[in-house]
Amino acid sequence: MTNVTEKVELLAKPIVEREGMELVDVEFVKEGADWFLRVSIDKEGGVDLEDCVNINEKLSEALNQDDPIDEPYYLDVASPGAERPLKKTEDFEKAIGKHVYIKTHDPVKDAVEFEGTLLSYSEEMLELEVRVKTRKLKIEIPVNKIAMARLAVVF
Repeated sequence: MTNVTEKVELLAKPIVEREGMELVDVEFVKEGADWFLRVSIDKEGGVDLEDCVNINEKLSEALNQDDPIDEPYYLDVASPGAERPLKKTEDFEKAIGKHVYIKTHDPVKDAVEFEGTLLSYSEEMLELEVRVKTRKLKIEIPVNKIAMARLAVVF
């Protein structure tokens, strides 16, 4: 369904940006018998319900005109939340110095899950400072091994 998400992203991005917000993510997923088109938006200071309703209405109108999706679906426009996904280079760059959760396809240093402070990011590698018991370790993770990345909430 990548083609659907790419088409929706091209349609949604200018709408969201005209409203002074950022398009964070677009997902088209099947849950049970239903399809969901999930669009995450954000802005400085966070989005509220009015922002989500506004973008939902404008995007619904554009989707009805362009109609890039064949299946019936539910449109869900929301904030990415505190555990915002990190997908684009800009997402990782903004997350430097923040607490993140990384899951890899293949083991790195005998693990596939990491949580710690993102120290640096390049197109090929990111560096994470993780705590193992009482020690802080720096771990380099190849970007091509990342299955999922997001901000992480620290309690």
